[in-house]
Amino acid sequence: MHSDSPPRQTLTAPIKRVRFVYVAAFFLFWTVVIAGRLVWLQLIRHEHYVEKAASQQERSVTVAPRRGLLYDRNLKELAMTVSVDSVFAVPKELSNPADVASLLAHVVHDDPEDRFTSEHSILARLSASRNFAWVAHRVTPEIAQRVKDLNLKGVYFQKEFKRFYPNNDLASQVLGYVGADDIGLGGLERAFEEDMHGTPGKVRTALDARRKALGSNEQEPLPGENLVLSIDANIQHIAERALDEQVEKTKALHGVAVVQDPHTGQILALAVSPRFNPNETRHLDPKALSNLAVSDVYEPGSTFKLVSYAAALDGAGVQPEDLVDCQGGAITLFGRVIHDDISDRGMHVVTVQKALEKSSDVGAIKMALKLGNERFYKYIRDFGFGDRSGIELPSETRGLLRPVRKWDPASIGSLAIGQEVGVTPIQLVTMVSTIANGGMYLPPHIILSETEKMKGDVELKPMPFRVMNELPKKLPDGSHRVISEMTSAKMRRMMAGIVTEGTGSLAALNGYSSGGKTGTAQKIDTATHTYSKTKHVASFAGIAPVSSPAIAVAVVIDTPTAGPSYYGGAVSAPVFADIAQQVLEYMGVPHDQPLTPKKNVAQLQRVAMEHDDHPEDSSADLNAMFAEANALPDDDPLKATASAGPAKLDPEPVPPPSKRASVLNLLPEKVLAAFRANGGANTFAETAENKPLAAPKIAPLAQRKEDGGIVVDATRRVAVPSFTGSALRQVVQQANAVGLRVQPVGSGLAREQVPAAGTMVPVGTQVVVRFLR
Repeated sequence: MHSDSPPRQTLTAPIKRVRFVYVAAFFLFWTVVIAGRLVWLQLIRHEHYVEKAASQQERSVTVAPRRGLLYDRNLKELAMTVSVDSVFAVPKELSNPADVASLLAHVVHDDPEDRFTSEHSILARLSASRNFAWVAHRVTPEIAQRVKDLNLKGVYFQKEFKRFYPNNDLASQVLGYVGADDIGLGGLERAFEEDMHGTPGKVRTALDARRKALGSNEQEPLPGENLVLSIDANIQHIAERALDEQVEKTKALHGVAVVQDPHTGQILALAVSPRFNPNETRHLDPKALSNLAVSDVYEPGSTFKLVSYAAALDGAGVQPEDLVDCQGGAITLFGRVIHDDISDRGMHVVTVQKALEKSSDVGAIKMALKLGNERFYKYIRDFGFGDRSGIELPSETRGLLRPVRKWDPASIGSLAIGQEVGVTPIQLVTMVSTIANGGMYLPPHIILSETEKMKGDVELKPMPFRVMNELPKKLPDGSHRVISEMTSAKMRRMMAGIVTEGTGSLAALNGYSSGGKTGTAQKIDTATHTYSKTKHVASFAGIAPVSSPAIAVAVVIDTPTAGPSYYGGAVSAPVFADIAQQVLEYMGVPHDQPLTPKKNVAQLQRVAMEHDDHPEDSSADLNAMFAEANALPDDDPLKATASAGPAKLDPEPVPPPSKRASVLNLLPEKVLAAFRANGGANTFAETAENKPLAAPKIAPLAQRKEDGGIVVDATRRVAVPSFTGSALRQVVQQANAVGLRVQPVGSGLAREQVPAAGTMVPVGTQVVVRFLR
C-alpha cells in the first residue's frame, strides 16, 4: 500500500568549503609553529639548554691530575705531589657575597703580598660568576679546618695536588719548580710540562630543587708521566757540598760542577751554587733560577788546550815525546804578541807533553797551526762546541763559535788557548769524556726513562750506576768518533802528567790516579768589549782513574774574590779532587794507586799558585764575539741578551709570591715520620712489612735540623759492611752500627749492594741494597 507522505530529507547540512579551509589553515599554522619551536629548542639551541639544565640540576668541578714524579736513578723521589684542600664557592648559593668574602679573607689571606686571597679579589670573583668561583688554592690543614668551622652555605672544598720537593734545594736548577697553577716554570718541570702535567678529570654532582646532592658522576683524571733521571742523589749531594764550600770560601759569584759517566754520556750530578728551594717559591732569587751549566757561556781559557793537543796528536801526527820550541814564552802571530805565564817565559825547546803540563800558550798555538784553520775548526765542532748538546734541559745555548770564514788571521791562535770561543760546562765535561772513553763523542743525557710506572711496581726497577770499562754496543743517536783510541790513550797519559808534574797538582787523589787540565780566563767586560783586569773564571776539567776512567768532572767557578789565588789550579782543582775522591769511593771503584796517610797527602801536593796557567792580556777580537751572539737562533738564551754580553741571561719568570706553612705539615703522620727519620732523603723507604725504616742514630756526627733534615759530617769515613745473605732487619742493624742509612729494594735476603762492601764512605751515606727471595 503506497503512502501519500512527501519524500524523506537528509539530516546533515552541507559544510561550507570556505570554513573548512580556514580551520585547516589554522591547524597547519600551529603545527608549523610548534614544529619550528621544537626544531629551535631541540636542534639549534639544544646545547644551550642542556648546559642551562646542567647548571640548575648539577654541579661540575674540574679535578686536577696528579703531576708526574721525578726519581733519581735509584728511584729516590726528587719531586712528588701531596693532596691538599682548595676552597671554592657557588656564588648564587651565598646569602650575602660581601659578608662571605670578608669572613673568608680573614681566614685564608695569611700573606699580605698574596693579592689572590685578599677580600677585594675574592669578592670580585664571587661577583663575576654565579656558578663557581675560587676562594683559595692549596691551603694548609689548619686553614681548611677554620673555613669548615665557619659553616658557610655555598662554600665547598676540592682536593688538589701541591708539588713537594723532599730534598729541598737538591738539584733545584735541574728539577725546576712549578707555579701556583701547577705549571712547570723551570728545569725539567718546564721542559716536560706537557708530559708530566696529566689530563684533568671532572666530577658532576646531581642536585635537587633544594640544592642537595643526589649523586655524582666522576671522570677520573689521568696522571702525568714519571721521569727517571740519570742523577744519583748521593753523588749530587757530594758535588753540591764540595762546590758550596769553595764558592763560600772564595766569595765567588757562582759555581758549576758536573759529573758525567764518560762511557754513556749520562749526567750523574749537575750542581749549581747558589741554589734555591722550590718548596718556598715566595723567596726565590731570580739570580739562582738559571741553570748555568747549559744556559751560560764563558771563555774556557787553558782547559780548551786539551782540544788543541788532541787534534794535533790525532790529525797532524804529533807525538807526546816530540819537541816543540816555546820561544822563551812569546809568539807573534799576524801582528799579535801572545805570552806564556811569567814563570814559563824562559822555556824554549821542550817535549809536547811538557808544554801541555806547563800550560804553554805558545805550545798550544803551534799545535793548532800544524792543523790549519779548516781542520782545527772541524775538531772543535766534533768535540761538541758551537752546537747544542741535546741534553733534556730547557734554555740550552749552543755557545759561541764563529765559522772559519769569519775568523781573523790570528783567530786560530786565540782559539788554541781558549779565547774567542764561548762554551758551557756541559760542553766542557762532554769534551773530557770524549777523550776519556777512547775518542767517541756521546751526547750528554739526564733522562733515563719516561714511564707511567710508580715506585714499587715490579716493572720499574732502580738503575744504580755501575762503572763501565767500554762503550755500549749500541751507541746513542748523535754519537761519532772524534779521535782514535790511540790518541785517547796518549791524551789521558798527558792529562795525568798535568796533575803529577804540572799545574793541576791540587787535583791529585789518594789511592786513585787522576788527570785533567786547569784553566784561568779573564772575564769579558760587556760595557767596553775588553777583558777585565780583575775578574776571572777558574776552571778544571778532569777524569779518574786515568787507567780506566770511571767519571769525568768539570768545575767552573766564576769570579773568585777571596783567597790567595784566582787560578783554576788553586780554586777549581781542589773541588774536583774532593768530588772525585768521594764519588769513586762511594761507587766502590778499586784503587789503582797505593793509599797514602792523610797527613802525607798535603806534603805530596805542591802549591798550584806557584805555577799555574796565568791569563795574559789578549787582543782577541771580542767585537766579533758579540756579533756572533747576535747571529744566534732566536730560541737561544744568549740571543736576547747579546747587547748585554754573552755571559748574562735574563732570569726565568718568578711565580706570584704566596705565603704558606711548611709543606711538611701537609703530609700524613706516617709519611712525615718516615721523612724525618730519613733526613728528607728517602721519604717513602719501606721495609718488607711496608713500614718506614728507622733512621740511624748518629751523634754528634749527624745533627738534626729544625725542619727535619740531617746535617752529616762528611769528614769522617767508615767502611761499608757486607750485607750479602742478611735479612732486612740485620742489614738495618749493621748499617746503624756504623752510622749508615739503607734504601732497600725488593724483599727477601740481601743479594747486591751499592757501594760495594769495604768502600770508605762518609758517615750518613745511604747504601742501596737489593733483596731477592
